[in-house]
Amino acid sequence: MSAPADRRVLVVGIDGVRLDTLRRLPTPHLDTLAAEGFLAPVEVDDRTPTMSGPCWATVVTGVGVDKHGVWSNDFAGHRLDVFPDFATRLARQYGRRTFVAAGWQPLLQVGDGGPLFRAPSRSVHVAPTEDTPEAWDRCDEQITAEAARVLADAGDAIDASFVYLGAPDETAHYLGCGEAYEESVRRADARVGRLLDAVRGRPTYDREHWTVLVVTDHGHADAGGHGGRSEQERAAWVIAAGPDIGAAPAVVRHVDVAAQVFASLGREADRHWTLDGRPFTAVGTSRLRAPEGTSGAPDTRPSEMAAS
Repeated sequence: MSAPADRRVLVVGIDGVRLDTLRRLPTPHLDTLAAEGFLAPVEVDDRTPTMSGPCWATVVTGVGVDKHGVWSNDFAGHRLDVFPDFATRLARQYGRRTFVAAGWQPLLQVGDGGPLFRAPSRSVHVAPTEDTPEAWDRCDEQITAEAARVLADAGDAIDASFVYLGAPDETAHYLGCGEAYEESVRRADARVGRLLDAVRGRPTYDREHWTVLVVTDHGHADAGGHGGRSEQERAAWVIAAGPDIGAAPAVVRHVDVAAQVFASLGREADRHWTLDGRPFTAVGTSRLRAPEGTSGAPDTRPSEMAAS
């Protein structure tokens, strides 16, 4: 399969956003993406701990825990050299420009057995000053600003990106899944809007074909916290929109995200990679559009989540 230069993919990982919270809140930028493609529930499978390390490793490698070997938030004993993340695989094997921006240390740094992303073409790591909701919100703000700058730069055409936002998860840990948590989810939506504005503002955008995938890793118990097997903790989700995205398949899994990244760039996964995921159904010809009356700023108007 050929890989046209005008195909590009943005993956946004928002940590710890409950599906029921997402469906209930007005999140205009995520709502618009879902309406143009789909919002699908994802259930963390029986083998995978409901923790960020195992779930994000599954999302970005396209294989399950038995293969990538990340069983906790300490990545020690992983097999990421055998089953690398999509940004590293695209950069090393195909010479594609890839970019990762994240604040959580194991994603991009050697701490706790990381990094998960082994060798993207370009990366930005901004660590929070402390593990508090306020510090993580400031971190996400810096990550969003840096990622938007890179995405808008037509001189450094990035083929595939992963941008991580961690404040909702940290807020739930400290304060539970109440008003502060919901406000953190709304701020994450506004940051997704800014990333989309950066993409749409590229001078070459009309000649490009963008796929956007937004995914969470796990949910939360009502009081905050995860790692157990409750329905609330296992309930994750994926939003997908782009020229190859139509109705959601009957079942969407975390392992399918990396497979879709390759497919959206016109690459068939090599059978020797032994990926566990498969791309989403390839139908539709949507273009990314902004929700009415928004430009990346928070929108407090009520809206309904378009869900499949």
